[in-house]
Amino acid sequence: MVMAHILLIKRNEKERNFLAKELKKNGYEVDEITDIREAIDRINELRFDVVVADLDTMNTVEEGHNLLKKVIREQVIPPYLIIDKKPPAWTESYILEASSLKKVIELIGHIQSKEQKLMQAEIDYLRHRQPYIYNTDHIVAKSPQMRQVLSIVKKICSSDATVLITGETGTGKELIASAIHFNSPRRKRAFVKVNCAALHETLLESELFGHEKGAFTGAYKRRIGRFEQADGGTIFLDEIGDMSPSVQAKVLRVIQEKEFERLGGEKTIKVDVRLLAATNKDLRALIEEGKFRQDLYYRINVLHIHLSPLRERHEDIMPLAEFFLKKFSSHLSKPIKGFSPGAKRFLLNYPWPGNVRELENIIERAVLMAEGDIIDERDLFIEYDLPPSIVRKGIKLKEAERELIIQALQRSNWIQKEAARLLGISKRAIHYKIKKYGIKHHRWIKNR
Repeated sequence: MVMAHILLIKRNEKERNFLAKELKKNGYEVDEITDIREAIDRINELRFDVVVADLDTMNTVEEGHNLLKKVIREQVIPPYLIIDKKPPAWTESYILEASSLKKVIELIGHIQSKEQKLMQAEIDYLRHRQPYIYNTDHIVAKSPQMRQVLSIVKKICSSDATVLITGETGTGKELIASAIHFNSPRRKRAFVKVNCAALHETLLESELFGHEKGAFTGAYKRRIGRFEQADGGTIFLDEIGDMSPSVQAKVLRVIQEKEFERLGGEKTIKVDVRLLAATNKDLRALIEEGKFRQDLYYRINVLHIHLSPLRERHEDIMPLAEFFLKKFSSHLSKPIKGFSPGAKRFLLNYPWPGNVRELENIIERAVLMAEGDIIDERDLFIEYDLPPSIVRKGIKLKEAERELIIQALQRSNWIQKEAARLLGISKRAIHYKIKKYGIKHHRWIKNR
């Protein structure tokens, strides 16, 4: 059972010590503060479940209480606030009143019990739903490429071997990792996801392996790392190509030896974890550049799954679009029946640089913007942004220009006016270049 983390804001040393001792005796983690300003800094730095404050803690009672209330309200998940006297205007459900130390302890016990029941209910619901959601028979896969991917997933689920999942951003790497875990013998244990690109080297190391109190500035308490949390289950390291060499070495040790130490700690911790990794980068190229360890590459690449970009598997576009349409129509309570012929052509002709994630976002926006019960081409309008990487290396200038024009036309659904705007040239110029390079398409819209 995860016990509540409590912040005590009390000037009265005798009462503070007594309350802290009683709470710690019951297994709670307690931080003690005497000054309201210091307490507010601590609330902004750490996640607390309960904050206990007294009126006598405030220099100016009204100002202090209002400031504390404001800071707590701004938290992503507001902690419960227990105060000795609750002003009548404070009606928030997470603000409670306790006129005695005994009542404080009693309230915290009720909060712990309530939160534990809610957490268990959520865990039970997710355990029931996730195997269904990630069942390979329920994943949209009409293209030969995705059918092959799901065939591989079915074969490797029962194994404990490491898996490397590659593909462009937004192709569904996390979905495949989830499918592997929730169809494996470890499905009833933790599935822990970490985005290696989202954190600085030191923070990533702490996130993965945990740290002891005082290990570095701001380490106010011991932190359990993600590998430890995943013990008995699966850890998914997304964007592993962005991991620094020093962190790579520690991950390699966990894979090989099944052990590590927390930052600032000496105790060796043993774990039983299956590792799944994903990247949108060329790890072999990174090895050549000295940015990725070859030995780690071989360890994570025991099994390899590659996800093709959405533009190379047209058979999946409309089934995915229909799936997202049904999902968002339900969530937003909008009875939308389907797509117009023009919208379908748009979806099939657009090259989807952001892959499935972009398709999902566009369908969500279209459902929000649609005025009728059919999504038409106007609802799918996209603000195009051509990245410089669309032109291949080593290509001749004339070929590059032709390729650039074709890319612009594809992204504008072969509407010449929109393609010209995207390229920053006139309608007459794009018409001339289309004729010059012999670009043809069955559906031309010149000046719309």
